[in-house]
Amino acid sequence: MTTIRLLNEEEALSALPDLCDVLADCVEGGASLGFMSPYRPENAIPFWQDVATAVGHGELFLLVAEDEQARVIGTVQVGLATKPNQPHRGDLMKLLVHRRARGLGLSRLLMMAAEEVASKAGRTLLVLDTATGEPAERIYERLGWSRAGVIPNYALFPDGRYCDTTIFYKQLGEPLAVDPKNV
Repeated sequence: MTTIRLLNEEEALSALPDLCDVLADCVEGGASLGFMSPYRPENAIPFWQDVATAVGHGELFLLVAEDEQARVIGTVQVGLATKPNQPHRGDLMKLLVHRRARGLGLSRLLMMAAEEVASKAGRTLLVLDTATGEPAERIYERLGWSRAGVIPNYALFPDGRYCDTTIFYKQLGEPLAVDPKNV
């Protein structure tokens, strides 16, 4: 049985070995995540430490999928837009599922949980980007995300090839009326 949990800073730091393993597995599996191959779990430590710090500062939510042994096998983040003119927006980042756990519906469960925590935090619009033509693109479409467009040669795959990036968005609800004097 899989459990989806929202982690605090301390829990994120405790989960560091598993989080590093998931990220390294995804990069080595060819996912365009901002890192180049070869990528080992120990290379991911600074990244996840920064994520844990951001969680502690209330800048993002970190959700994980855990297996029966409480090992992290998937994760996703929701970054909270911090600019005064974006109190309604969040950024969905780093939907990762370890290759050994794919095909179990974890992406869907993580995305549903991410949308729920974002909505509870007052976010009515989420945005994300993903490598064009990759399996994640179809996942987002099936989950009701709308394609905004494609940016050519936006990033590199871990092996150094260029990849286009597709931008998606999803309205979680109607934007609340905002008084600019209170923002």
